[in-house]
Amino acid sequence: MNKLMSEIKREPVWVAASSRVRSRLPSALRPWLFDTSSLTKRLQRCCRENFHVRLLQQGWQRPMVNERRVVGIHDSEYALVRHVHLMCGKRLWVFARTVIPLRTLKGAQRQLAHLGEKPLGALLFADKTVRRGPVEIARITPDHALFWTAIGESGVSGRQQTEIWGRRSLFYFGTKPLLVSEIFLPAHLKQA
Repeated sequence: MNKLMSEIKREPVWVAASSRVRSRLPSALRPWLFDTSSLTKRLQRCCRENFHVRLLQQGWQRPMVNERRVVGIHDSEYALVRHVHLMCGKRLWVFARTVIPLRTLKGAQRQLAHLGEKPLGALLFADKTVRRGPVEIARITPDHALFWTAIGESGVSGRQQTEIWGRRSLFYFGTKPLLVSEIFLPAHLKQA
C-alpha cells in the first residue's frame, strides 16, 4: 500500500458549493458539507465529552498545486501543513488538513503553529475579525493521494470505500489566508 500511495499524485477537483452540486451528494452528508458554522462546535455537541483532536502530523511542506494557487504562494514555497483527525471517542469522524502560508504566521497568528491537539475551529470562530471565504466541495476517490492520507489508520480498505467527500474554505486574518479542508470519513456521523 505504501508504494501505491507514493505513486498516486492526482489531486481532488474542488468546486463551488452550489445547488447543482448539492443534488449529487449523499443526502446524509449535505447538511455537514454545506454548514458554514463551526464544525468543531457541531461535533462537540454531537459527541459531548468524547470529542477530541488527534494530531497526526504538522510540518513545513510544499502544498498541493491547487492549494498553492488558492492561498497565493509560489510553486517553490513551503507552508505549514497540519493533519488532524476529529474524533468521537475512538471513532474517526473527520480528517482535517490545514495549509498556513508563512506570511500568515506573523504577529498574533504565530499561535497557529502551536495548536497541538487543540481544535483550530475553536480559535477561528472565536476571533470576530476572521472571515471565511466560500465553501468548495470535492469527491475524493482512491486514486487521489488525499483519500489515503485522510483514511490513514482508520482501517478502511480502498476496495470497500469508493469515495469520501470533503469541503474546504479559505479563512482570513485580515488579508492573511489559511486553507482548511475537512474530509468526512466513512461510517461517521450516521446519527449525528
